[in-house]
Amino acid sequence: MILLAITPGAGFDPGRWKSVLRSGVDAFLIREKELPPRQLLEAARWCQDTAPEVALWVAGRLDVACAAGCGLHAPEAYPELTPGQVPLSRPLHAESQWPGRSATEQLLVSPVFSSPGKGAPWGPERLWRFLDSLPSGGPRLLALGGVEPANAASLSHPRLAGFAAIRPFWGGDPERAVSDFRRA
Repeated sequence: MILLAITPGAGFDPGRWKSVLRSGVDAFLIREKELPPRQLLEAARWCQDTAPEVALWVAGRLDVACAAGCGLHAPEAYPELTPGQVPLSRPLHAESQWPGRSATEQLLVSPVFSSPGKGAPWGPERLWRFLDSLPSGGPRLLALGGVEPANAASLSHPRLAGFAAIRPFWGGDPERAVSDFRRA
């Protein structure tokens, strides 16, 4: 199971970031819209030095992803990219987006559960129907949006590779969150 921690948009805080990076997560998505490109690049390089074993993604900045040699998470309205330019992650908010996004490395299916400001949730049944309809290959699929250790087990499906989250990793003890997710 892949666990992707997404930064909460509160700026670069080395102490907090280090505790999440070293908590046992498999991947880390820097989603800091307010950081200028140079600071974002410095934060990405700091992450790579601090936890080289953790897969790194940067949201919305192709220039930073290329300079850091990490993946890009391209938000909803992001322009299309040349295939193979960088490892690419995209959101998936509706089943109809699958054909245009199935060539990426990673898709964040969202929101699975109720999440502030994110629209109507998919819910487990819709997610399972969608996952059942997919071919066995393709991008890694992670559930995002209101996912926490207490409800993660309800999403179990062979095609789902894991979970992406903000609050479980940043709202308390990130090591405990990782342990609780893995136990679920």
